[in-house]
Amino acid sequence: MKKNHILTEIIVNVHPLEKRVAVLEENKLVELFIEKLDKQNIVGNIYKGTVKDVLPGMGAAFIDIGLERTAFLHYSDIVMDFLDIFEKEHPRHHMPRGDSSKITQLLKPGQEIVVQVHKGPIGSKGARLTGQISIPGKYLVYFPNKNKIAISRKISGSSEKNRIRNILSNLKAKDVGLIVRTEAEGNSEEDFTNEYKALDKTWRLIEKELASAKPPTCIFEENALENYLIRDLFGEHVDRLVIDDKAFAKQIVTQLEDLAPELVSKVEVYKEDSPIFDAWAIEKKIETIFHSRVYLPSGGNIRIEQTEALVAVDVNTGSFTGSNNYSETIKKTNIEAASEIARQIRLRDLSGVIVVDFIDMVDEHHRQEVLEAFRIGLNRDRAKNKLYSFTELGLVEVTRKRMRTSLVANYSEPCPNCNGTGKILSRDAVVMRIYRWLGRAEYFIRNDKLRILVHPNVMDFINKNRDYFVTYQQQVDFVVDESVRQDSFRILSLPDEKDITSKYTT
Repeated sequence: MKKNHILTEIIVNVHPLEKRVAVLEENKLVELFIEKLDKQNIVGNIYKGTVKDVLPGMGAAFIDIGLERTAFLHYSDIVMDFLDIFEKEHPRHHMPRGDSSKITQLLKPGQEIVVQVHKGPIGSKGARLTGQISIPGKYLVYFPNKNKIAISRKISGSSEKNRIRNILSNLKAKDVGLIVRTEAEGNSEEDFTNEYKALDKTWRLIEKELASAKPPTCIFEENALENYLIRDLFGEHVDRLVIDDKAFAKQIVTQLEDLAPELVSKVEVYKEDSPIFDAWAIEKKIETIFHSRVYLPSGGNIRIEQTEALVAVDVNTGSFTGSNNYSETIKKTNIEAASEIARQIRLRDLSGVIVVDFIDMVDEHHRQEVLEAFRIGLNRDRAKNKLYSFTELGLVEVTRKRMRTSLVANYSEPCPNCNGTGKILSRDAVVMRIYRWLGRAEYFIRNDKLRILVHPNVMDFINKNRDYFVTYQQQVDFVVDESVRQDSFRILSLPDEKDITSKYTT
């Protein structure tokens, strides 16, 4: 093991309502990914759709891809390669030049078309589409019907770029374009060969599906958790991947055998009775994500406030008094805070402009030490970010691109009692907490009858998803209780109606 190696574990919890992936570094939760059945990310998905409307005045068309709202395709995003895929008799080889009103020369209502989602739906707006198809891998992005090789600017050194370009030029087909991702730096020819073959195989399967599928339909899910897990999370730097579902683990192993066979031995199936997230104390760590205040080992703390315009982070010494040297005390607190803020940014997927108000420091060397600690923490973040130096007011700014739907958005919904200014735990999140409570208590309450009191909104969700509690249907009786908050529940043991809710919480 390398001297500076960071112990990294990926823990996966699978349930019909949601899949959760936790990334731990030295047993600290640094990233959490959630794929909910009703909140899946469609960006990057490839669809076979049907043109519903063509609007020359807007230079755009509305495409039915099977979602609630039709999706938007602008003239500038049309690519001829995939426009003529279903028009073998009269193919058009060139885009008509000129203004976007000529879109009617390319698209007609009822026409079948292949598209990829560029931006997801927002509010009342449908998804934004592109005709340029691409398939991302861990090291490469595959472009069918293209020819160019582009290499990430972050890969340093012309010799390394030339080495990669030579490998790929000899490897790829003439009608395939490739973008080389930053993670590819230093990879062997075998690594590139394995990934290219896997991506090429994926495209051939997509082509086959496109030929027979009836629109509107999704042909390829880019952000399916298994794809994201293999492509972006699981690599040589990870010590183990532990999954509590045999079928999902088998699915991961099957894909790895084609893409990265050397990683297969790191995949484990969790076989213990206790819930997997409890075994690694992850549930308790998740709870802290929703706290605005985070405590530091020394006794100091940071406070995180999210607004529409920016994220504000304030650093405080709290109970930490340290030694007699006040400036050293402040420096130590700020360095601790910098490392923790970098972790919280990854964990909460904070994005946009992040402003940090460290405790005032006079010594410029101390400021640079704090910035360096912050920079080291942010370097482990896969999202694009930029750290700026201290301003005249002593503030530090970070800009960061969002990786996914934020955890707050995933686990909450607008509060009906405050006109959308606050958030409460969503109904499905409450149901998942009940489910995990039952799993945690199962061994101890095997023969007990239970009554679970829930808010009417939660009961409505349970009634629509009874199958998830089929294991407990003879044991559990759900009852509406108006006094129970939507983000809570109470569990009573029968017949004495003793409240045992807190007995098996994390």
